[in-house]
Amino acid sequence: MSMLEFVRSQLFSIGGPILVALLLSSIVGLSTFIVKAVQFARLGVGRHRPAREAMAAWRNGDAGTALALVQRDSAALSQVTAAGLRQMSSPGGLISLATTLLAEMSRHLRIIEAVVQAAPMLGLLGTVLGMMEAFNRLSQSGGAADPAVLASGIWTALSTTALGLSVAIPFYFLSTWLESRVENERMAMEAVLASFSDER
Repeated sequence: MSMLEFVRSQLFSIGGPILVALLLSSIVGLSTFIVKAVQFARLGVGRHRPAREAMAAWRNGDAGTALALVQRDSAALSQVTAAGLRQMSSPGGLISLATTLLAEMSRHLRIIEAVVQAAPMLGLLGTVLGMMEAFNRLSQSGGAADPAVLASGIWTALSTTALGLSVAIPFYFLSTWLESRVENERMAMEAVLASFSDER
């Protein structure tokens, strides 16, 4: 049974709204991840080789070759390196450029973090509601409830917990991966900025 079929079958149960919320949160999280993956590709996140080669050439005194290496590359690190090699930016200007690029990379990452934190809580809420439904039916039957009726409430409780964790766990790893890539860019830019600061 697919997630959509499962949500549809449980839509009118007490846990239905919780399942819909979990489905919507997974859609939001996945959409955000796709947008960030496209943005990272556009900014060349992780593409450090041109900048490293340019810095090596610059340290060897070949500023022309160094600038040519990064001018034809659109990666964020290459943009910072090119700005420093042109000597058109003050140290404050280079820091501002790096900060702007890093802020763009970090934008909307909190949406995925919110999905990671909210999904288990929604699952837990569904569990509580499902167990409440099961015990309510038990109390109404005077202690002789149909096991099938009780199983329905327990099924809702367990299914929302499982679905909440199924949403949270993959997005936790995706969020960690995206944040680690931003952190790697930050360290690479700090190294470039430190090199230019030492020369000045």
